Amino acid sequence: MRRTLPQVAKVIRSKNAGPFELTLDIIFKTPGDFRLFRRRRIITARRIAALYGVAEADVLGIVYFEPCDAIKITLRRWVPSGSPGDSDIYGAQQHAPLLGITF
Repeated sequence: MRRTLPQVAKVIRSKNAGPFELTLDIIFKTPGDFRLFRRRRIITARRIAALYGVAEADVLGIVYFEPCDAIKITLRRWVPSGSPGDSDIYGAQQHAPLLGITF
């Protein structure tokens, strides 16, 4: 039976990491689900790039942070925060593509 990321994560959020980068955080409900994602490499630069419609080179990092059972993903912002054309100055509404991840 396939599950979705929202079923196993207690927090899925996005925020600015400065004016030129965006951070996506996934905090898991259980250490077991965190370990499953890390072991199976469910979150990859290729997958994030496809979800966000950016080049893999724009996925600047994926960090598995075991003390918090969390994954932190850093993306290059496609429009600098606060510049003309920016629709989300705080980067707080950019996590929605993650909600559709199934495994």
